[in-house]
Amino acid sequence: MSRADRLALLLSLLAILAGYFVSTRIFEGMAHLEDEMAYLWQAQAVAGGRLALPSPPEAKSFLVPFVIDYNGQRFGKYPLGWPVTLALGERFGLRTLVNPLLAGLGIWLIYLLGKRLFGETVALLSAGLALISPFFLMNSGSLLSHPLGLVLSTALALAWVDNFTRPPRAPDASPEDSSSPVSALAPRWIVTLAGGGALGLLALSRPLTAVAVGLPFGLHGVYLLITGSWRVRRHVLALGLTAMAMAALHIVWQYAMTGDPFLNPYTLWWPYDKVGFGPGYGHIEGGHTLKQAWINTRFSLYTGRYDLFGWGGWSWIFIPFGLLAVLRDRNARALLPLSVLPSLVVVYLAYWIGSWLFGPRYYYEGLYSATLASAAGIALLAGWPTRPGKPFPNYRGWKRLRPLGMTVVLALLAVTSVLFYTPARLNTMFGLYGVQRAHLKPFETPQAQELAPALIIVHTRNGWIEYGRLLELQTPFLDTPFIFVISRGPKTDWRVSQYFPERQSYHYYPADAPYTFYKDARR
Repeated sequence: MSRADRLALLLSLLAILAGYFVSTRIFEGMAHLEDEMAYLWQAQAVAGGRLALPSPPEAKSFLVPFVIDYNGQRFGKYPLGWPVTLALGERFGLRTLVNPLLAGLGIWLIYLLGKRLFGETVALLSAGLALISPFFLMNSGSLLSHPLGLVLSTALALAWVDNFTRPPRAPDASPEDSSSPVSALAPRWIVTLAGGGALGLLALSRPLTAVAVGLPFGLHGVYLLITGSWRVRRHVLALGLTAMAMAALHIVWQYAMTGDPFLNPYTLWWPYDKVGFGPGYGHIEGGHTLKQAWINTRFSLYTGRYDLFGWGGWSWIFIPFGLLAVLRDRNARALLPLSVLPSLVVVYLAYWIGSWLFGPRYYYEGLYSATLASAAGIALLAGWPTRPGKPFPNYRGWKRLRPLGMTVVLALLAVTSVLFYTPARLNTMFGLYGVQRAHLKPFETPQAQELAPALIIVHTRNGWIEYGRLLELQTPFLDTPFIFVISRGPKTDWRVSQYFPERQSYHYYPADAPYTFYKDARR
């Protein structure tokens, strides 16, 4: 392990710690978005050995966002890749560590990819830029699927670069020195299957993202099938078939949940939640349009200008110089990984809603495109190597001002992000949508514990979230000391209580009486 490898490992460990800090201190280990609540419900069900459960009586009273009741069964609308992964954390009580661990792995894979494409200097810069990114940190501490997606996307890029592209050859090297594109760390077939598995699992987690991430590599794969040797063709086919075989499990899952292999569970919650344009796509009158797609994309990219590195709207500033470095070095193998982010932007034009709350998170799986291009641009401006194997220059005299000036600029930008922008941005996420652990404290008092097992009928005043944040204390199996229903009127509430004769029913008004439990509903 080289010195650069050890530094990259340190950055990975720091990413785990930073992600864990955000997970526990900012998000308090709780679900805030409706997406997270659904993911958590699915993960808990999987951890308990079930993909679906019988719908509870008066199912609308047991509202869980994006968890569907269909043909007497209750299941989440999301593909299983991320819920199954999160279930490992649920099973062992390590929920808050799952995404931070994936974040650390993501940093390490970004470093390895950068090392293959540009050399150790750019690789370390890229990993460091990812680590200080507010965009990276927010998602690393969440319960969303994007950190897993980043790991899988980077693993695919790394496998493809190793398997199907040739590294640039030093001027004094013989042709044999670059004849094998495969890493010496693993046999070629293992790299091939790992790449196919990464893409397949990404399809089982975020299908549209998998299409966008796989598109550049798929186009290159078609080219290789036409022009490559039989050996190359076999590996391209093996990678593609592996990915398709795994992705096909999504259709099997849809069939198991709905009885129709091609019925998208998303549409069971919102019939308009589909990818495409025209009537029936999206919630606006007339359906999703190119104009609306451009509005969503422009706002997502605007948010990304700030959240990518926290440089006051100039996070993109080094990317053009990185592309210039690629052109100067004729580094064609870097074009595929760098094209993943633009591919995500283009493909997600077809989805009716944008993303900005956690940064432009629909583009998160292409984060390495931005960090690698930015790092290469920084190296170009500083006069540092941008190709593997190129020695680090030893500048003398006034020429030292070039790398020194770039180092000062980079340090100032990093300090601006770490000390000013990132803390302020993370603080905006604390208590997001009114979800805090403080709202659970009334159920931790001795008086409340004496009421268990109890059915708590929650009367909301300020929206369903007053009920939704209490789901942290409940599992899909409805076997916890407290189970919660959202009030839907006296008659419905009474009927629900009759299904649980072993539990006392209490009415709860979190808006104005959070520590009081009423035996009868207030008038």
